[in-house]
Amino acid sequence: MSSASRAAVIVNPVKVDGDEFRDTVRKALGARGYADPLWLETTADDAGVTMARRAIDDQVDLVLVAGGDGTVRVVCSELARTGIPVAVLPGGTGNLLARNLGIPLGLEDALTALLDGSERRIDSVLVEGDELPAGRFVVMAGLGLDAAIIDDAPDDLKKRVGWAAYVVSTIKNLNHPFVHVEIVVDDRPLVRRRARTVVIGNVGTLQANIPLLPDAEPDDGRIDLVVLAPRRISHWLRLVLGLVVRSWRERHIERFTGRRIEVRADRTVRRELDGDIVSDGRSLVAEADPSSLVVRAP
Repeated sequence: MSSASRAAVIVNPVKVDGDEFRDTVRKALGARGYADPLWLETTADDAGVTMARRAIDDQVDLVLVAGGDGTVRVVCSELARTGIPVAVLPGGTGNLLARNLGIPLGLEDALTALLDGSERRIDSVLVEGDELPAGRFVVMAGLGLDAAIIDDAPDDLKKRVGWAAYVVSTIKNLNHPFVHVEIVVDDRPLVRRRARTVVIGNVGTLQANIPLLPDAEPDDGRIDLVVLAPRRISHWLRLVLGLVVRSWRERHIERFTGRRIEVRADRTVRRELDGDIVSDGRSLVAEADPSSLVVRAP
């Protein structure tokens, strides 16, 4: 490792312990020959766009990002197609990209795994929709119930119990209303479904290792879609079994795979990108951008 190598560290200060985090990261980088890193903090008005662009302009050799899934999404979106590797340090409630890349959730273990690991190219996903500026995501996007679960999980409960707060929000939203959707995958015929939620994924595993999209891989040049449509509360147990037991055939779960997926709802619903609530709307159009993001992986 050349002594000239330099990293930028982009941090959401709300999500990490500032002084302890800095000391741990600085020591880990210094032990591997990196110069003193460029420290960049996100703000309430800027989730990471300016910080990522500063790192690009400074031509750093590595970007470490620590924050929630939303912070990771914004930074990875800016770094896509730049060739600058990203090391995702777990720091939020979900940490879904870190989990799906096999990154340990403890800071010191994550630093060791990433700084001593290797570079890997993964896909990012181009996304747009009505009232939604064109952008990217790296984990999942959805409309309907999943957005409601994220939106209704109390922040104070997330701080106390982590991802279990989403379980509480899920129970609260079990009777979330259906939405009628039209789905087009690549150039296949349009299909119509009645759903509680529709999720498009670049990766497939949720918290607690629940395989929402078991065939999804972040580097296969494709994206996956799941339609969840339990009609009654009593159907939820069967649906959960259908998610965790791959051999279980469950009619309330339907999956699709392709390079480009378009979803249009018959009414305005809540939407999310990588765990961040975005503007309500009726559509999501997603397309895989293969091998567009370089990440550090164990």
